[in-house]
Amino acid sequence: MPSNFRVKLYDADPRVLRAFANTGVQFVVGLGNEYLSKMSTNPEAALAWVKSNVQPYLPATNITSITVGNEVLTFNDTSLSGCLFPAMQNVHTALTNLGLDKQVTVTTAHSLAILDTSYPPSSGSFRKDLRGCITQILDFHTKTGSPLLINAYPFFAYKGNPKQVSLDYVLFQSTATTNKNNNNNNNAGGSAAAGILDPVSNLRYDNMLFAQIDAVYVAMAALGFKKSPSVQISETGWPSKGDEDEIGASPENASKYNSNLLKLVMKNKGTPMRPNTQLDVYVFALFNENMKPGPTSERNYGLFKPDGTPAYQLTGISSNTSSDDDHNKTTGGGASSSKTNTTTGSSPPDTSSTGYLSISSATVVSWSSLFCAFQLWIFYRLSLLRVNVFTKLRITHTQSLFPLQNQSTCCIAFAIAPTLLHSHPY
Repeated sequence: MPSNFRVKLYDADPRVLRAFANTGVQFVVGLGNEYLSKMSTNPEAALAWVKSNVQPYLPATNITSITVGNEVLTFNDTSLSGCLFPAMQNVHTALTNLGLDKQVTVTTAHSLAILDTSYPPSSGSFRKDLRGCITQILDFHTKTGSPLLINAYPFFAYKGNPKQVSLDYVLFQSTATTNKNNNNNNNAGGSAAAGILDPVSNLRYDNMLFAQIDAVYVAMAALGFKKSPSVQISETGWPSKGDEDEIGASPENASKYNSNLLKLVMKNKGTPMRPNTQLDVYVFALFNENMKPGPTSERNYGLFKPDGTPAYQLTGISSNTSSDDDHNKTTGGGASSSKTNTTTGSSPPDTSSTGYLSISSATVVSWSSLFCAFQLWIFYRLSLLRVNVFTKLRITHTQSLFPLQNQSTCCIAFAIAPTLLHSHPY
């Protein structure tokens, strides 16, 4: 299995890390929110955690990053928020003391709700009550070379205001033609298929996600961080099913969102504001979490159902997709609340992919076959340890990064979290 596969864990399960030794697969391991208080005040605890959960598996298992907490700053728990930055520092110090800081970075994932303003993108700003903490974190990222992770879901913006936010706009279906023909539809949130024109930057956005990313860059620049750190989308996706009030949640829209996102990123384009900046995006998620609490949508973000069958089809994706005429057609507006731990199934479409499984760009391969092969390979690796994937490991939220890297080599990543128990009898 080539090293351009990535797996994101929401913990550091030793059985999984051992199972993937000597495979080259890149791993991100997680340190949960429940550990932040102890890690923030006790450097020895951070050192002990790294010694137990990271160091023993290196270099056989390719662990590249540790996420300290998830969406901590938007829990509105000041005591927990106050623990985040010290915990990140202590974990990084532990890596440094063990000589691992050049191999393993430290970061944390934020909800897009850390923004106070996201529309228009040129007015992007962080919440006033979070700016002090975010400034510390951005400085940390700049010094250590780690990325800022953002969980962004245009679905929430559409669900919250479907009369003002265009479905075409959030599903990456705005076009250059409609942009030229609908110049009067640039209201907040981009209600027209044409997307929005930022009145300050004069940049055109034909999808919401890119506008959200640029709003983050503007907010960072306002705090003095104009060139670094980089921004990565650590979660984005669309539910294939929802409650009656969850407008837009359907297999058709989920397929359109993820298919169009893949096609867009495969064009090797950045955002209108950063057209030459590599874009890294994780599609959330690989599997539905059929026992996750909350609204129906929370259990239906995956490409696959718990039994391994596809929830919907991804369509029309080819690595030969050509770039649009201009880089200033992307996504616009609206801060979205972030989601966590949900999935839904989908079998990928037929496509070609440079670098994927060492297959050249001239070779046409079946995404469905590749996904099935990799999925079976994961199960095989775990079966070597006599592990029941769905019960003993309780794998429930799995995240996949299709060829969403703005590089010549396309990547796939999976995220596995041992938090909820699937009822499927595997």
